[in-house]
Amino acid sequence: MIIETSGLRKSFRSRAGRESKTVEAVRGVDLSVAEGEIFGFLGPNGAGKTTTLRMLATLLEPDGGSAVIAGADLRKDPGEVRRRIGYVAQGGSTWDESTGREELVLHARMYGIGKADAQRRAAEALDTFELSEYADRRCKTYSGGQRRRVDIALGIIHSPKVVFLDEPTTGLDPQSRAHMWGEVRKLREMGMTVFLTTHYLDEADALCDRLAIMDHGQIVAEGTPADLKQEVLGDVVSVNVPREVAKAADLFDNADYVRKLETTEQSLRLYVEDGASAIPHVLRTLDAEGVSIEGIELHRPSLDDVFLAKTGRSLRES
Repeated sequence: MIIETSGLRKSFRSRAGRESKTVEAVRGVDLSVAEGEIFGFLGPNGAGKTTTLRMLATLLEPDGGSAVIAGADLRKDPGEVRRRIGYVAQGGSTWDESTGREELVLHARMYGIGKADAQRRAAEALDTFELSEYADRRCKTYSGGQRRRVDIALGIIHSPKVVFLDEPTTGLDPQSRAHMWGEVRKLREMGMTVFLTTHYLDEADALCDRLAIMDHGQIVAEGTPADLKQEVLGDVVSVNVPREVAKAADLFDNADYVRKLETTEQSLRLYVEDGASAIPHVLRTLDAEGVSIEGIELHRPSLDDVFLAKTGRSLRES
């Protein structure tokens, strides 16, 4: 594993008037991230994910627990961790009056890279992220998407093993977001491990090999998007049988492929592992008993369903 944490903790002192109290923001986080994967980190506001990310990026010192990142111990040698990771903050890090090329060369030099090598790396990064045309223009003239691509190029100019991306597409229009997904995948193709936070569940579903959901300072779910969606009772087959709901429900009470059955005034909801293979069985069973069907639908669980099941609220509401 390229990132491994055990019991990671962080608390803050909070003051309200004359009273102060300790707020435990991160309460014993255990995480494992495999080399070369895109790992998503989700959670509602106040869940502790930003605090966790800042600890992993060496911006906050943990109060307890341990973490090893790219072979370096976070608590014993944060400087070595810093050399092996890239961090792209949500707010960006470019100066309006600099050009993209100047920013990249400066960042490379700050990592101790020689001038000629820094210029070469800057040119390669500009080409990789399709910014060569704008390389010598001031950053204040860039679009939101162009500026975000510069931010990512800055985060990898020193060839890190792990890149932390904090909300990489926040504030971008849909077209720029889709383009940015390609840039994130490009990092993996370059041999880097990507650890990203996002508020967009479609983004997590499309990009991430695995993800974790955090709530109240703890990890409440971890796995592939497909596995996590299967945990929320799998697919749902909705059958509209307005005149024979009770009769239809009796037919599926003991069906081995039905995990759970719900009824409304006009329909059945059958929770099954694989809706596509269950539908033919459902139709044959109802037809054999002469039950009239007015409609059938298949609903596959989304990551929002997972988030709701694990945290009690939708990510859109947080």
